[in-house]
Amino acid sequence: MLTSLQNPLVKEIRKLHQAKYRRQQQRFLLEGTHLVQEALLVSYPLDTVCYTPLWQQRYGDLVASLALHAREVHLVSPTVLAALATTVHPDGVVAVAPQLSPPRPAPLTGVGILVEALQDPGNLGTMIRTAVAAGANGLWLTADSVALDHPKVLRASAGQWFHLPLTVVTDLQETLADWQQQSVQLVATDARADLSYWQVDLTLPTVFLLGNEGAGLSSSCLDRADWRVSIPMQGQVESLNVAVAAALLLYEAARQRREGG
Repeated sequence: MLTSLQNPLVKEIRKLHQAKYRRQQQRFLLEGTHLVQEALLVSYPLDTVCYTPLWQQRYGDLVASLALHAREVHLVSPTVLAALATTVHPDGVVAVAPQLSPPRPAPLTGVGILVEALQDPGNLGTMIRTAVAAGANGLWLTADSVALDHPKVLRASAGQWFHLPLTVVTDLQETLADWQQQSVQLVATDARADLSYWQVDLTLPTVFLLGNEGAGLSSSCLDRADWRVSIPMQGQVESLNVAVAAALLLYEAARQRREGG
C-alpha cells in the first residue's frame, strides 16, 4: 500500500492537478466512483487507478473489473488519496486516463453546440450533461476555452463526458464555413435579435453558437450565422447563464423534432 506523499508515482499524479502537466503528459484525472464506472462502461482506457482500503471493501466487483481493465492499480492510504484528488472530500478512488484523439466527426445531421471562449468549467460540464440528455450530436469549443479535461468539467458532466463527441476547434471560421457547405444552419444567440429562438425551424441540421459568460459571441461569429435569435426575458434580467441558454435551445430543438417526427 502506498502511504508516502513522496512516492514518485504519487508526485507524478499530483502534477496532473495543473493544466500544463495534463497537456505535457496527455493524461488527465478521473475522480470518484461514478466517473470510473462510466469509463469502464465505454471501455475508456485507464493507465493507473488508486483506491483506499475502505473503497476496496465497498466496491469489490468494481476493483476486480479495474484489475482487468487498467494498466496498473494501487492500494493507497486515505492521506495519499486525499492528496491525489482535487476535491475536498474524495470518495476513495482516483484514476489517470490518457487523452485520446477525437475521431473524425461524421456529417452533422442533428443538433450541436459550439461555444466561443467558454471559461467556467462548471458551465461546460453542465452543458455536456444537458446535451446528452437532449440528444445532441456533439459539442465544439474554441481553443481559448476551458480545457475539456479540467476536473470540474468531468465532475459537472456527471459522467456524460464519455457519451458526447467533444471537439476543440482550431480554426473557427473554417469550421463554420464547412458546416454551411454541408447545409447545416448556424443559429447564434444575440440578446438584441428580434427573432426568438422558437421561431426558427430547428428540425434542420443545426449548430447553436453561444458566447462566453461575459462578452458573448464575437462579431465575426455573429456575422457568419444564418439566424440570430434571442431568448425572451421579463423584468430587469439582461442575460441568462450560458448553460441555461444552451438547455433552452437544445430542448426547443428536441421538441420541434419530436412533434415534427
